[in-house]
Amino acid sequence: MLAKKTSKNQLTLPKSIAGRFEEIAYFDISVKDNSIILKPVKITPVESMIDGVRDKMEAMGLKDEDVKEAIRWARRKSA
Repeated sequence: MLAKKTSKNQLTLPKSIAGRFEEIAYFDISVKDNSIILKPVKITPVESMIDGVRDKMEAMGLKDEDVKEAIRWARRKSA
């Protein structure tokens, strides 16, 4: 299959390839041995990540004050 680069440096993936990634909107792009490699990336909304962290903290029995104390400890100047 061929894909042509446009004057704006854009590539259009052939339908048979793009159709295999219908749920994917973003790809990580790299170059290896003079080849372009596209890896599908699923973007996770920040809100769901934060909710996951809060759920894990609750399961571990951590409280807000524990987190604040850990931040104070990490930010303290070492002697």
